[in-house]
Amino acid sequence: MNEEQKDILSKVPEVTLIFWIMKILATTLGETGGDTVSMSMNLGYLVGTGIFAVIFVVAVIAQISAKKFHPVLYWTTIVATTTVGTTLADFADRSLGIGYAGGTTILFTLLMASLFLWHRTLGSVAVDTVNTPKSEMFYWVTIMFSQTLGTALGDWTADTAGIGYVGGAIVFGTMLAIIAVAYYRTSISRTILFWAAFILTRPLGAVVGDFLDKPINQGGLNLSRYSASATILVLIVFCIFIFSHKPAKRGH
Repeated sequence: MNEEQKDILSKVPEVTLIFWIMKILATTLGETGGDTVSMSMNLGYLVGTGIFAVIFVVAVIAQISAKKFHPVLYWTTIVATTTVGTTLADFADRSLGIGYAGGTTILFTLLMASLFLWHRTLGSVAVDTVNTPKSEMFYWVTIMFSQTLGTALGDWTADTAGIGYVGGAIVFGTMLAIIAVAYYRTSISRTILFWAAFILTRPLGAVVGDFLDKPINQGGLNLSRYSASATILVLIVFCIFIFSHKPAKRGH
């Protein structure tokens, strides 16, 4: 199979600096956007989850049905996972009373189980192997669990642990910096480092999103959820159309 054929079959983007910037923007949008629907619109976590779940399912079906990688479709699906992950985690943690610690534990277990089954079934969880409907299904289920876990973990760190949104951002930002150093300075599996970074960008986005729209007396900036979400969405669209986005290649 030549390089051009690999590009056609690959359905996820090449992992670059722009990828990580957009991932953090998308996870932050997931927090502000999810809170906009569930809180600012007063629809509640359950209704919000239902709305975003429909969008998520439609986006995943479209993504899997596509014949090749489309940046707009891919990032639409990513944003869909972050918004439904936000409202679903909030519903489980707050409405069902599971709590942040319980929700984090359950979701972490589900995430690890998803990665284990994916590897057991297809032999690899590397993103450059995501080029079949089955691997894409595992990919999006895993991402769904990681996005939901990130919301619970971010809230747990900022609220229950009491370090606040800025403190949470520093914690998760530092952990991501450590992973970046490990990528360039060690021989640790690139697949392990990718998923570790991918998972950690979600709680980072969660605490940054909360920092933007929570009241000042709770440690936030009290910005409008509508304007914050719109601004982040514009930045994502800008990144999609201004920067080059290539599909991942096997072995990269």
